[in-house]
Amino acid sequence: MCKIIQARSPQILRLAALFLVIVFGLTLRRFGYAADLPFIVVKYGGSALWGAMVYLFVALIAARSRPAAIAVTALFIASSVELFRLYHTPWLDAFRLTTAGALLLGRVFSLWNMLAYAIGIAAACTFDPARRTATRLRR
Repeated sequence: MCKIIQARSPQILRLAALFLVIVFGLTLRRFGYAADLPFIVVKYGGSALWGAMVYLFVALIAARSRPAAIAVTALFIASSVELFRLYHTPWLDAFRLTTAGALLLGRVFSLWNMLAYAIGIAAACTFDPARRTATRLRR
């Protein structure tokens, strides 16, 4: 029983980290300007958190994969979503105008967003709770 809990613990930590990243990202986007944070912090901080969210989501699904493989997959997904912004149809543009559409797909293509995603993914990979737990267990 104890081994089962230990094996699941990194995934529980990842899930908690995912939840926190989502809360921080939504809070930053909702209250960042009201708190007089600079545009660059609100805009690209939110994008970096979105990249971290993608990393943690992929890490939950592919729990046994190496962190580098998870990071590459997350960067591919995040970049694909950004490139998808270049594709326009009336129904897709209508969805992008909703809050959910703006948060999930975004509205405007930006290469700077891809850089922010990469930074967020790198940070999430570096501070991945499962990676840190595995390192601690090896010692």
